[in-house]
Amino acid sequence: MTASLSLVAPVTVALRATDPLSLAGLSRLLEPTTDLSVLAGDDPAADVLVYATDRVDGRVIPALRRSCVETHRPVVLVVEDITPAELLVAVECRVVGVLPVAAVTADRLAGSVRTAVGGGGFLPPGLVGALLGHLRHLQAEVLEQAGLAASGLKPREVEVIRLMAEGLETTEIGARLQCSERTVKGVISAVLRRLALRNRSHIIAHAMRYGVI
Repeated sequence: MTASLSLVAPVTVALRATDPLSLAGLSRLLEPTTDLSVLAGDDPAADVLVYATDRVDGRVIPALRRSCVETHRPVVLVVEDITPAELLVAVECRVVGVLPVAAVTADRLAGSVRTAVGGGGFLPPGLVGALLGHLRHLQAEVLEQAGLAASGLKPREVEVIRLMAEGLETTEIGARLQCSERTVKGVISAVLRRLALRNRSHIIAHAMRYGVI
């Protein structure tokens, strides 16, 4: 009896670069890899995008944003230099991994693509520390000065949401917090608008996700 073999389709990769030499180099590195298939051009049907550039600047960010909106695929960024602030912008554009140009090999590039498609992420060790420092700066200089936590919620808003999560109605929350029903409704409306949430259940889910309730 002959066992049937199940064929697994290769992961498809789109390539982009800010210069033609980098683009050709990426293609050559991935060509020998049997489980990865490089599509012609920046094919929107590709499973993952590999983008090579020297810096994450005004040439790159618009292209990454368009890719994020149009395809929702993960992006591996091959870059010579990137700052923590630039990385935060890149992450908003679905960049899940950063590979320094100086460290690129065929094995590392292929492994980065597989990690991205599998839902993972990766950063160079030195960049992790710099990013954490930048996030601490944002927390102290931006969020705390605005009276916000990392969840984007103010202390008073957290109080209201905790009572919402307990099942209290707006009037009951106002009585508990010694404020008017109108004030409670204003707090809820402000959270919905600022964080682009849909309804009260979504507010509670957001707060739970950030561990504030």
